[in-house]
Amino acid sequence: MLRLELRPTPSRTWAWASPLLALAITVVLGVLLFSLLGKDPVKGLLVFFWEPIKSAYALGELGVKATPLLLIALGLAVCFRSNIWNIGAEGQYVIGAIFAGGAALMAGKETGRWIVVVVLLAGVVGGMLWAAIVAFLRDRFNAGEILVSLMLVYVAIQVLNYLVFGPWKDPMGYNFPQTRTFEAVARIPKLMAGSRVNIGALIALAGAALLWLYLFRTRAGYALQVGGVAPAAARYAGFSSRSALWTALLISGATAGLAGALEVAGPVGQLTPYVPVGYGFAAIIVAFVGRLHPLGMVLAAILMSMFYIGGELAQSRLGLPKSLTDVFQGLLLFSLMACDTLVNYRIRRASRVGVR
Repeated sequence: MLRLELRPTPSRTWAWASPLLALAITVVLGVLLFSLLGKDPVKGLLVFFWEPIKSAYALGELGVKATPLLLIALGLAVCFRSNIWNIGAEGQYVIGAIFAGGAALMAGKETGRWIVVVVLLAGVVGGMLWAAIVAFLRDRFNAGEILVSLMLVYVAIQVLNYLVFGPWKDPMGYNFPQTRTFEAVARIPKLMAGSRVNIGALIALAGAALLWLYLFRTRAGYALQVGGVAPAAARYAGFSSRSALWTALLISGATAGLAGALEVAGPVGQLTPYVPVGYGFAAIIVAFVGRLHPLGMVLAAILMSMFYIGGELAQSRLGLPKSLTDVFQGLLLFSLMACDTLVNYRIRRASRVGVR
C-alpha cells in the first residue's frame, strides 16, 4: 500500500520535473485516445509533435502561434506571482486587437511605416484600459478579479461583434462581418520571405528577457512577488499592495493587448468575429506549465502552439474534430495538476500494522 508523505520543504527538482512528467502522461493518454478513435497513434503523434517542426515554413507557423501565447503568459505570470488571478486576458487581447484595428484602419496609401508603432501602442493602451476596469473594481469595491475579468471577456467579444457587423463592416466585403483589409504600411513587418512569422516573435522573446530582469533583478519585481507570497510581510516592509494590484493588472493587460495588435495587424490582416481563438485561456496553461518563469514559458508556449497546429492538421488529415486541441490542452493541465502533488509530497510505502 502506498501513501503520500508531506515533504519538509517543497522539492525544487520536482518543481521542474513535474511538467516533463505531465507531458509524458499527456502523450500516453493521447496514444490511448487515438486508439479509441480508431486512428493510428503513431500518425497522430507525428501530426502533433513532428509536423509543426519538420520544415522552415512549419517553424514559422510555430512562431506565429507561440508569439501571442508567450506574450499573454508573460503578463499573466506577473499577476499570478503577485496573487492576482487575472483569468480574463482573452478579453484584454480582444480589446487590444480592436484598438489596433481602429488605428490600422486610419492608414492610407500615403501613410508612412511609422503607423505600425501607432498600431502596436494602440493595442497596448486598449489592453491596459480593459485590465484597468478589473483593477478599479477590485481596488474600489473589493470585487473578485476572477469573476470580473472573466465576464469582461464576453463584453469584449460583443464589442468586437458590434463593430464588424456594424460601423466598421467593409462595404465591399460581400456582406461578410469583417473590416476591410489593412493597408500594407499598417501590417507588422515579416521576419523572412515565404513565412508568416513577423517581428512579434522577437518582441515576445525580448519581453521574456525583460520580465526576467524585472522579477529577479529589480526592487519593484521583488516587492510584487513578496506581496503575493506573504501579504503581511509585504505590508511590514512598506510595500504597497494597492500599487502591486494596479502594476500587475496593467502589465498583464498591456502584454495581452500587444498580442492582439500583433495578431490582427500580422497574420490576420483585418478584424473579424474570429479574432478570439482562446489564446488568453491557453496562456494560463502556458504560464503554469512554464512555472511562471520566463524561460519555462518560452518552452511551454512552443509546446502549446504545437497543440494548436496539430489540432488543425488532425482535422484536415485524420478527420478528427478541431476540438482535439482543447482536449490535449486539458489533458496537459490536469496531468500537471496531478504531478504537482509530488512537489509537496513524496510517495512512501505504508507500513503494515499487525493485528493481535
